[in-house]
Amino acid sequence: MHNHQPAAGARRISVLGAGAWGTAVAMALAARHDVLLWGRNSSAMQEMAAARDNLHYLPGHPFPPGLRVGADFDAALAHGSDLLIAACPVAGLRPLLEQLKGRALPNLVWLCKGFEYGSGLLPHQIMREVLGDSVPGGALSGPSFAQEVARGLPCALTIASTSAPLRDRVVAAMHGGNIRVYSSADLVGVEVGGAVKNVLAIATGVADGLGLGLNARAALITRGLAEITRLGTALGGQVETFMGLTGMGDLILTCTGDLSRNRRVGLGLAQGKALDLIVNELGHVAEGVPCAKAVRELAARLGVDMPITNAVAGVLFDGDQPQALVAQLLARDPRGENGLLI
Repeated sequence: MHNHQPAAGARRISVLGAGAWGTAVAMALAARHDVLLWGRNSSAMQEMAAARDNLHYLPGHPFPPGLRVGADFDAALAHGSDLLIAACPVAGLRPLLEQLKGRALPNLVWLCKGFEYGSGLLPHQIMREVLGDSVPGGALSGPSFAQEVARGLPCALTIASTSAPLRDRVVAAMHGGNIRVYSSADLVGVEVGGAVKNVLAIATGVADGLGLGLNARAALITRGLAEITRLGTALGGQVETFMGLTGMGDLILTCTGDLSRNRRVGLGLAQGKALDLIVNELGHVAEGVPCAKAVRELAARLGVDMPITNAVAGVLFDGDQPQALVAQLLARDPRGENGLLI
């Protein structure tokens, strides 16, 4: 491990957050760069360093030789002089940014997808609130299961930022091998797509768990994309973004892939399991659960029609039966299909 020399042109990158996705991204980057994976829990990080494996969140995927791990926050910030990647859930972003306040930062790329509960803010809005506009920032998003990236399977992602130099830097660092990285200036559209698809994956899991068939699943995904687009354009996103990787691509993956945590929440609800039990069994954060509540409130405030999201929130938080979700969707008034008003 200590003899590993990064390749010529390698960048110094720190990943802040050692969950499944943060670990997978760090592993992928460590093939070509000098990468440090930081986690808050020092005993867990010592265990990870000894095992060369994230036994808790991503077991069975040995670390590449060059990946360093540690719990020293200052060391992680000093190390990430080329690129800093925040790999916490949405709920952890504000506390992490508060820790970064007043520090000299090269940039910050976040991996989280969702709206902050309570404020209804997207990650880039939280960043602006805490750090202002002094640090170039961007969202790395797209259809990506951590286990597949850790295995080196092909994956396509999008870096969204209003800073062209930051987008170029992330593409230069990450694009290559089995990872393709595309660039977008539509930060709002990319973040909305990444957030709302988790809610729709819960709906699809419910439908699949109730045995409603593949026709129903396809209808749900299509109408779900219309919901994402309605909310995203109301917030200033571009329609084309929702037809791309971070909209349709991520939605299809999360609604149909058996590795999807949010889909598994829906499957559990269809079996009549309590939400607390489902979340405990997952052992990971399922972002669609808090996101459903935040999106329902935001859509109501903006006057955006989101029947699937409202139905999911009803099952999660209002005691509605999973069957009611389906009945509610089937009872919608017939209307012309013009893409966005399904």
